[in-house]
Amino acid sequence: MQQKMMDAIIKHVDGEGLALAQVPVPEAGPGEVLIKIHKTAICGTDVHIYDWTDWSKAHVKIGQTIGHEYVGEIAEIGPGVSGLSIGERVSGEGHITCGHCRNCHTGNIQWCKDTIGVGVDRNGAFAEYLCIPAKNVIKIDPELDEEVVSFFDAFGNATHTALMWNLIGEDVLITGAGPIGIIAGGICKFAGARRVVITDVNDYRLQLARKLGVDAAVNIAHEDLAEVMRRLKIVEGFDVGLEMSGSGAAFKQMISVMRNGGKISLLGLGSKPIELDMNDIIGRGLTLQGIYGRKMDNWHQMSYMVQGGLDLTPVITHRYHYTDFQKGFDAMRSGMSGKVVLDWTKEK
Repeated sequence: MQQKMMDAIIKHVDGEGLALAQVPVPEAGPGEVLIKIHKTAICGTDVHIYDWTDWSKAHVKIGQTIGHEYVGEIAEIGPGVSGLSIGERVSGEGHITCGHCRNCHTGNIQWCKDTIGVGVDRNGAFAEYLCIPAKNVIKIDPELDEEVVSFFDAFGNATHTALMWNLIGEDVLITGAGPIGIIAGGICKFAGARRVVITDVNDYRLQLARKLGVDAAVNIAHEDLAEVMRRLKIVEGFDVGLEMSGSGAAFKQMISVMRNGGKISLLGLGSKPIELDMNDIIGRGLTLQGIYGRKMDNWHQMSYMVQGGLDLTPVITHRYHYTDFQKGFDAMRSGMSGKVVLDWTKEK
């Protein structure tokens, strides 16, 4: 029998770029589900793979299908799978974990030491079909906007980072107005923060953050953060910090404006080590928490927040058919975009 083929966006060369290619349609084996992809969103990780950074070279194989932000419907169910039905709308947790280590046994799968990333360590979702373990499948309410659901993976990073701490009545500083930082700003306001300030040097993305309701979007290249704090009556410093940029300068500034006893979530990955004054962190009683991936409960929180009125549609700035994926990556790499959504359901 001739093997069925499909379109997929793959890493085709040991260098910059991606290509649209024909690859075999995967089959759902025992414990697996085949998903027909409807929409995908481009992540910063995908841009790293496009650029072929050192990190990408260490994880991604040439010829591999990339992508991990998606929504679709169940097309095939493998042997031994229960509780799922053909045609159900779904997304999926992008980290496939071992299920046996201490963290997996205690429900902290985001810290599994043997995590395998969809679209990073194995074939991903930028294709007509994706096969993943059934345990990673997340059912999606059909009433939710598919374009928004397409980037629930990134939304989950923002949710995990922001909701690590109590936000009610608190003053929050977010460093880095990439899409995840922007989404985190909306989450913080939705969750009851008193003041939310986001910093960056990209005016385009700072303007997007304003659409999500932050109290101040500060271009630190020519604005004084201390003056913004005075205007917003943030007297002792920020209660909560969300570091999304990976910038050493931004992180050091964040530490300098936290109140004693403040709490910081660290999501942004830096390109090089950052030197810190540990005496300052210790003396002021700051709490630093590294964030990786999502907690499984974040998926339910995301759906409930959207259903409860958190509007993330302003974050979507570009929409393309998947055959025009290059335009989407050009937009992302320019810095003049929010989330970029690719449609896999329509003929061009």
